[in-house]
Amino acid sequence: MSPEPPKQPTLSERLASIRQASNAVLPTGAGEAAAREFVFRAADFERVRKLIYDKAGISLSLAKQDMVYSRLARRLRATGMKSFKQYLDQLEFSRGAAEWEEFVNALTTNLTSFFREPHHFPVLAQHLRAVAEKRKQINIWCCAASTGEEPYSIAITVAEAFPGGVPQVSVLCSDLDTHVLATAEKGVYTPDRVDKIPPDQLKRHFIRSLGPSGEVYGARPELRRMLSFRRINLLDPVWSARGPLDVIFCRNVMIYFDKPTQYKILARFAPMLQPDGLLFAGHSESFLHAADLFRSLGKTVYALAAKR
Repeated sequence: MSPEPPKQPTLSERLASIRQASNAVLPTGAGEAAAREFVFRAADFERVRKLIYDKAGISLSLAKQDMVYSRLARRLRATGMKSFKQYLDQLEFSRGAAEWEEFVNALTTNLTSFFREPHHFPVLAQHLRAVAEKRKQINIWCCAASTGEEPYSIAITVAEAFPGGVPQVSVLCSDLDTHVLATAEKGVYTPDRVDKIPPDQLKRHFIRSLGPSGEVYGARPELRRMLSFRRINLLDPVWSARGPLDVIFCRNVMIYFDKPTQYKILARFAPMLQPDGLLFAGHSESFLHAADLFRSLGKTVYALAAKR
């Protein structure tokens, strides 16, 4: 005799289960729950995911729960909020642009270093030399300036590509996070931040001095003159960046966006580039889904598609 099939839950029982799950406290590591200062429920995390996606296009995976708690708990303390729900209510319905900026800054990851993904810079130098033979002005946009290592690496590449004298080069350096952008604009780094730059190159492009906390290295004026800094959210309907551009550096940014959002941004990049312009992406990024816009040249370097 066959066993009796399990009884299916009723609609009301299923709805109750869903409500219970949405109010559940997110699981933590052993002993971590007791150490947590604020209750962090599944509903809070889902709300954070929606808000950061709507505001900045960032898709947070389920694996980012602990990261979200850790970073936003600092904002709760800073604003005097007693719960995630209270903070998110105030953020969404009451607080102005300043706290939205802090919210986005808190959830933005800024991993960078000088000459990160070094295979890009010889390609950049070669391209710049070719462009300089055709145009007097070279325009570059670095979309994720972070604390400045990438834009200063670009500026150093420019300086060394033209040892006889740098042409007119403008590098727009933007980021979503205003805190890191302020650091980038200063262009001053501690020894551990510049330790991967060869000593002779470091001496050519940075000035060593003693600051309040010890030894620091500041970018030389000839590098700083190439750079301008501006906050730009790639999801904003209007960008303050203007074409035509010879180069766009948008590395390790698209990984935070889903494919439809990536495509929308790439579709806005394309008309901003010169016909021979280049787009540099991060090592884990691929734009095969936008083959009608960009074609790969290899090593995560892209040119405009032949037919657009």
